[in-house]
Amino acid sequence: MITRLVVRGMLAGLLAGLLAAVFAYTVGEPRIEQAIALEEAAASSASPAAHSHEDSGGHSHGEDALVSRGGQRFGLFLALALYGLAVGGLFALAYAAVRGRAGPRSEPALAVVLAAGAFAAVVLVPFLKYPANPPAVGDPGTIGQRTTLYLVAVVIGILAVAAGAATHRYAARSEPWRRWLAAGAAAMLPVIAAWILLPGIEEVPQGFPADLLWDFRIASLGTQAVFWLGMGALFALACSFSRTGDAAVPPRTPV
Repeated sequence: MITRLVVRGMLAGLLAGLLAAVFAYTVGEPRIEQAIALEEAAASSASPAAHSHEDSGGHSHGEDALVSRGGQRFGLFLALALYGLAVGGLFALAYAAVRGRAGPRSEPALAVVLAAGAFAAVVLVPFLKYPANPPAVGDPGTIGQRTTLYLVAVVIGILAVAAGAATHRYAARSEPWRRWLAAGAAAMLPVIAAWILLPGIEEVPQGFPADLLWDFRIASLGTQAVFWLGMGALFALACSFSRTGDAAVPPRTPV
């Protein structure tokens, strides 16, 4: 049974990853092209010292890049497809762990709720503190620090969603509005604490277009939203088909 769930999860994740890649290519790629054009224009007008820095290991996105833009676009689809396969398998294992123990009793509804919780935990909470940045934004020397802080934010997001779900479950005898209020408060506490305690990262260069930065971040968030929406909907659809197929098979009569 677990094997079938994992296979369903991986297939749903693969399709969701491809859907997210189409969205990212359609909505996000034009913003990346604009950011690259700004970066190259700034590099062309920089001092010779800046050019020597670029030649010795700075950003490069043009024809001299190690991977061409066409290769990068293909890599976008490949990376999101592989990401979907991996995340889909983990999603199926999480689904199997909570099924019958927490969440809605309906299996399709549980899949949708679990996907929404995962989106909030691993995407939305980190995004609120450390939103994505386009090319030409960010110091290469701080990439290690930024990666560590982002992973810390992901862990905090997971803990926040888990705390909210546990509070909602343990307050089962309370009135519905009190359950949801308590669950929301339990989920928000670690998020607020992280917002206050974790250091901020402000590396947007002076004069960078605010509308381009905003559009890129919305496109990045939208890509993840499309992925998790597709993940939940496709896995829920697979659960519905599975239940229909099981119900269509008549019970065997004893001989």
